[in-house]
Amino acid sequence: MDYILSILVFFPAIAGLLGFVIDKDSARVYGITVAAIEFLLSLWLWFSFDGSNAGMQFVELIPVIPDFGVNYYLGVDGISLFIILMTTMMTLIGIMSLSVKENVKNMIITLLFLEMTMVGVFVALDAIIFYLFWELSLVPMLYIIGAWGGALRVYAAVKFFLYTFAGSLIMLVGMLFMAYTYHSLTGVWSFALTDWYALVLPVNYQMWLFAAFFVGFAIKVPMFPFHTWLPYAHGQAPTIGSVILAAVLLKMGTYGFVRFSLPLFPDAAVFWITPIAVLSIIMVIYTAMVAYAQKDMKQVIAYSSVSHMGIVMLGIFAMNAEGIGGSVFQMLSHGIVSGALFMLVGVIYDRRHTKMMDEFGGIAAIMPKYAVIFGIMLMASVGLPLTIGFVGEFLVLVGFYQVSPIMTVLAGTSIIIGSVYMLTLFKKSFFGPVTKEENKVLKDLDAKETWSLVPLVAIVIWLGIYPKPILDPIDNSVKAMLSFMDEKAITQEAKDMIHVAKSTKEAK
Repeated sequence: MDYILSILVFFPAIAGLLGFVIDKDSARVYGITVAAIEFLLSLWLWFSFDGSNAGMQFVELIPVIPDFGVNYYLGVDGISLFIILMTTMMTLIGIMSLSVKENVKNMIITLLFLEMTMVGVFVALDAIIFYLFWELSLVPMLYIIGAWGGALRVYAAVKFFLYTFAGSLIMLVGMLFMAYTYHSLTGVWSFALTDWYALVLPVNYQMWLFAAFFVGFAIKVPMFPFHTWLPYAHGQAPTIGSVILAAVLLKMGTYGFVRFSLPLFPDAAVFWITPIAVLSIIMVIYTAMVAYAQKDMKQVIAYSSVSHMGIVMLGIFAMNAEGIGGSVFQMLSHGIVSGALFMLVGVIYDRRHTKMMDEFGGIAAIMPKYAVIFGIMLMASVGLPLTIGFVGEFLVLVGFYQVSPIMTVLAGTSIIIGSVYMLTLFKKSFFGPVTKEENKVLKDLDAKETWSLVPLVAIVIWLGIYPKPILDPIDNSVKAMLSFMDEKAITQEAKDMIHVAKSTKEAK
């Protein structure tokens, strides 16, 4: 279909505008219908995608400001395709499971506009268009936290905005300088990523530009020490806000590293491998230990989310196909599993209006369906084999082992620590005697909640057993990117690092 990407981007926003004239009693059904159509369109995109083609597909290019090289430029490859699919799926499931009682219509409209910005980020191939969608995504999430959040919602929303907006401004400076550099070398202005990819920049330029992009992406991930906004955002956001934040918005940062930082600045990326790996390992171990110390179920999952994103960062800077491909797959895994876990915490919060583990105990006997699904998602979160969580983590650790066996072993401790805090949460909340009278009358999952969670369980098991349909297109695009980086690298260190990683994969 022509203009399928434009339809995917703008259909939710147009539907959101039409939502203002929809009766508030019909808003929930309207939102589910729109999100379902968007998800079906993304499935069509997947079925029409040529998995053997490593390049950009469904490309759309329309001049916007020709004199300054700004174009409406869209495209997808194996790296972005499945993140788009996850975005539309988690938005649909989030709206299906929506538990907000007040101003539901406004929430639905906000989510549809947020979906537009998220899809836009993952299809944009022009830096200015990318940046516009990137910044616009702040507004709906700011509104969701500020309007429907907890007692400290204003503080959490402002902290979220200030952190991410400040990082974005530094990234914008880097983008403008890239365009200026391209103009200086070629005589024409361009913000197209494919044009920028052709530039071979001096190493000192790469270092400064890498740093500018790093700040914007690292805050979004969020990497240590920029992570402090995330627990507040998760803690105060309504369930749907936490689901979308964990499932999709955090992936915008890691996607930015793969789409911008590595192919644009290969020498700088190789130079900064060790410092970024150290920060990632701190993320993995430190936040896992903080998660163990939490008493609030939602905070456990929030800090767990930071720890898992550290694994994703390690894979990206492994500079080989196993690591980068594993990190992209781990983005999908983390999005699905963490989104499901936040939904599950929301289920119990709607019934008891508390998320403290001490308030529960023995609810496995009271809510058996809920306990089974929670247990499956918990096992996927800690990377149990035959679940989706194992595949990405295993590939990342295999990939980074080629860089540093010692740091890989340190990162691997996350599996042990993660198992400890997750199993502790499960034990305290689900087993033992029922000590609270309120827990004895808790209702198990209703039809709406079951229909929202069962598809995620099926995906967690299916992709844990047979990830090939997802991994193959990702692997093709990642290997093409590594080959390009190998040709573009200037320093011998970078050439050796990228070449060895690429040839190791091909030898296997």
